Amino acid sequence: MTAETDWLIHPINAKAVVTKTPDGGTNSSKMNSGSIAGGNTDDGTSEGKSDEQPTKISIENGLIRRTFRLTPNAAAVGFDNLMTGASLLRAVKPEATLEIDGTLFAVGGLTGQPDLAYLLPDWLDGMHTDIAAFQFTGYETGKPAAVLAWKRVRHSADLPYPPHGVALTLHFAPPAGKLAGITVSVHYELYDGIPLLAKWLTIENGGTKPIRLNHFTSEILAAVESESIVDAAERWTQPNIEVISDYAFGGGTPQNSNHTTHWVADPNYTTQVSYDLKTPALLESRPPLGPDVDILPGSRFETFRTYELVYDSTDRERKGLAMRRMYRTLAPWATENPLMLHLTSVDPQVAKTAIDQCAEIGFEMVILSFGSGLNMEDTSPENIAHYKALADYAHSRGVQIGGYSLLASRSISETEDVINPKTGKTGGAIFGSSPCLGSKWGIAYFEHIRTFLEKTGFDLLEHDGSYPGDLCASTTHPGHRGLEDSQWTQFQRVADLYKWCRGRGIYLNVPDWYFLSGSNKSAMGYRETNWSLPRAQQHIHARQNLYDGTWDKTPSMGWMFVPLVEYQGGGAEATIEPLREHLADYAAHLANNLGYGAQACYRGPRLYDAPETKAVVQTWVDFFKKHRAILESDVIHIRRADARDLDCILHVNATLPEKGLAMLYNPTQETITRELELPLYYTGLTHNAHIRQEDGKETVVTLDRAYKVRVRVTVKAGGATWLTIR
Repeated sequence: MTAETDWLIHPINAKAVVTKTPDGGTNSSKMNSGSIAGGNTDDGTSEGKSDEQPTKISIENGLIRRTFRLTPNAAAVGFDNLMTGASLLRAVKPEATLEIDGTLFAVGGLTGQPDLAYLLPDWLDGMHTDIAAFQFTGYETGKPAAVLAWKRVRHSADLPYPPHGVALTLHFAPPAGKLAGITVSVHYELYDGIPLLAKWLTIENGGTKPIRLNHFTSEILAAVESESIVDAAERWTQPNIEVISDYAFGGGTPQNSNHTTHWVADPNYTTQVSYDLKTPALLESRPPLGPDVDILPGSRFETFRTYELVYDSTDRERKGLAMRRMYRTLAPWATENPLMLHLTSVDPQVAKTAIDQCAEIGFEMVILSFGSGLNMEDTSPENIAHYKALADYAHSRGVQIGGYSLLASRSISETEDVINPKTGKTGGAIFGSSPCLGSKWGIAYFEHIRTFLEKTGFDLLEHDGSYPGDLCASTTHPGHRGLEDSQWTQFQRVADLYKWCRGRGIYLNVPDWYFLSGSNKSAMGYRETNWSLPRAQQHIHARQNLYDGTWDKTPSMGWMFVPLVEYQGGGAEATIEPLREHLADYAAHLANNLGYGAQACYRGPRLYDAPETKAVVQTWVDFFKKHRAILESDVIHIRRADARDLDCILHVNATLPEKGLAMLYNPTQETITRELELPLYYTGLTHNAHIRQEDGKETVVTLDRAYKVRVRVTVKAGGATWLTIR
């Protein structure tokens, strides 16, 4: 792979397509839609019956391919990494499993594979269907559909939503004599230009009786193992695939919030090297509990979506770039990145002065912070009128406004809090105590928040202590039946609020991994008490947090913090106020965050207190807006801050005129002049680079064959500088 053909640098020519192989033949044809049984496609267009029933059907996009055998039952029989030529699939498994009314059913699949270490095409004709499983009845194709409505009301990357690609749906009927009227559809989407597919299930009850879906496993993938160990192992290397879902909560990273991805042993894989058959070479995507929901006659249930991102390398930076591309593709609202003041007062005069400062200097949003006095749960006419007046004023100045509300990390009462299933009492929740979102209080809370946002015209909700996955054993809360459905129903309640906000253009700061449910931004990752450290230490910690946080997150996905007023203690040495007395530290905070392309919660009553303070803030706001497109692009990590020498990152985007921007920070008390090596591979440049330090003279530098250049730079003591690359 070269810079000219790398999918992470330039869009590839191949688009996602569906390819079918007719029965009895080897020739294939590509199509965007087709159906055995006819009907409506996923994008709403009508189709007739196809001319011939295929034996196989594939979805592919030049980067990955998933292949299905359709007779005598439907099953995935191939999953190929076209970037490396490797097969990811070693054996055929059911498309899914469902536990309905206490009975386990497979959906699709073929049995009779003689060896589960690898799969030969010649074996497929000798394999057969499980008559106790759901049986394939037909397929439909179409285009990817939006998971939620996204009202675009602020600056964001120019990305399509829903993402371009193809959709394939496989339909199944229940085994003979079972579950009359119940149908299951297995949905796939494959997207253009990225090795990423989605999978989920829908279950429709066309019968006359309700059914209870106790549990489901929506993806079962017998993957090729990444390593073979004979003896017992404490830690295994998993297959080089990133698997996530939109049923994510209770964590600040994709890994910590992932409760649905399970790499488990495959006991039927008896030829594996592991003596105890413990190799984790079987992927199962399933909820940790439940959902245990009733599907009534005439209704439909939809599972969460599983996303599978196939890597073409084990390099950490390259895998991080692929991960970030995935979130930009699936949740492009995460590229919304307004400059925001965290205002510490709701006094109208203080608030209007702060709004005026934001309007004058180019900040785009005011957030009424925790401790400001805002109470969104109060929907009295007086409270609504107070904040509507502030919102109207902010909007008249071209500034968006919103505020903070605390959800889960508090106690309401013995009757409203989650009931610990181990003790049968309140307490012992993830945050110690937490209200149940299915209690009377929880249901009312969400009604109040919606009402407040709608009637005030607020543009943002900062939702702290979002639902972290608490279980509730109560049998009296109206929003869930008992323990088994408590996690599923509570998640749906908070996710529904976030999707509602996204559809109204309401920005969402949520310190949890709810991006695929509509959240815009989460914490970059920092320890709150570190903002009480002396200012000089804060800068080093901040750049370490930014460096570490942007491996999995794009710059726009994570917020930082700046304590304009005292926060978590620390006194005068930790705070910026009075601002005009600490201009160098204020400038350093702005350079740290805006140089990374990230926004911080600048928490205080104002942005500036003197002309010289205003000039400092204006300088960095102007810098950010001038270079906004490249600053909000991907980060290449060069040297992490350690307070001993220069630290450096490089923003890259081959699709922009400004293809790179390197930020350098000098934490020492001496000016440093140095020849710096910059890796320019991901800028897309292949021969020459035009490089300029700030507004200085542009020089032309030739890239070596490793796509690197050497540039001489000077960084003032305690200062920051940047290089633009064209």
